[in-house]
Amino acid sequence: MAATAFAAASPPAAVLSGSRLPAPAPGSASHRAPVLLLPPPPRRSFSSLPISLSSSQPRDHCRFSSLRARATSSSEESSGSGDELLADLKEKWDSIENKSTVLLYGGGAIVAVWLSSVVVGAINSVPLLPKIMELVGLGYTGWFVYRYLLFKDSRKELVNDIEALKKKIAGTGE
Repeated sequence: MAATAFAAASPPAAVLSGSRLPAPAPGSASHRAPVLLLPPPPRRSFSSLPISLSSSQPRDHCRFSSLRARATSSSEESSGSGDELLADLKEKWDSIENKSTVLLYGGGAIVAVWLSSVVVGAINSVPLLPKIMELVGLGYTGWFVYRYLLFKDSRKELVNDIEALKKKIAGTGE
């Protein structure tokens, strides 16, 4: 059986999956007593269904056929919404007077994302700095939750701040 580490042959040799490995010399320091190789532990099933080892049951007996769902959509709806989206985007692009500025801002945004990726990669290569940054982020997240999300009044304040920022960006308010 392949469960033993040494075979009972006249020259000692390790047996592993049916192949023989040369054994160390008897006088060497690496010569040790035979070791029993155990098989891996059986997999545990977290299912509440009983497990049967007989082959008479099909393997699909644990599957739940009542939980199957199908996602369907008609091609008319998806193409219609896609056409509407493209038409809306084309209309907005045509209404822009200074297209070169928009392209410049878009290119600048792409360069900014690339540059921030390079900076984060450089910070990540410093040995202790990533863990410190994780702690800073965790601390800021905790503060933000305490300051804006924990209490009802502070949530209202956050919503008002976001609405004021939206108006400021869109230029429709103050």
